[in-house]
Amino acid sequence: MRCPYCQATDTQVLDTRKLDQGASIRRRRRCEQCGRRFTTIERVEPPSLLVIKKSGTREPYDRSKVLNGVRTALYRRPIAPDAAERLVNEVEAELMARDLDEIPSSVIGDLVMERLRALDEVAYIRFASVYRAFTDVGSLREAVDALRRAGAER
Repeated sequence: MRCPYCQATDTQVLDTRKLDQGASIRRRRRCEQCGRRFTTIERVEPPSLLVIKKSGTREPYDRSKVLNGVRTALYRRPIAPDAAERLVNEVEAELMARDLDEIPSSVIGDLVMERLRALDEVAYIRFASVYRAFTDVGSLREAVDALRRAGAER
């Protein structure tokens, strides 16, 4: 690991902590050359995954797109600040467990919706309204009614 201050390669790890239930590791380091301290975060790099869009085009999986969609759905909701990161980590873990090279965007959207539904119903409806592209109030009402029925069954 290179020191961000003097570019020396000899650094010592002072402290290691797991983040996001072990999905990433935070390390506090000290440069042996200049003595300054810095923090690194290590995360398992997801395998190269191609997303098959609705149009049929393929593009590389982009974590930031999923994270931005979840953050938008959770905007101004009484949810922990790191909930979006945890949710996306769970979705990525499930995608990696499937061990596929290509995956339809609808599968990713369904995984996100499933977790948002359990986390916050308003965020779920927000995400669903964009993801399912509701064209009128009737289709939005159907989604809300389905959510109510599912809540009553619990």
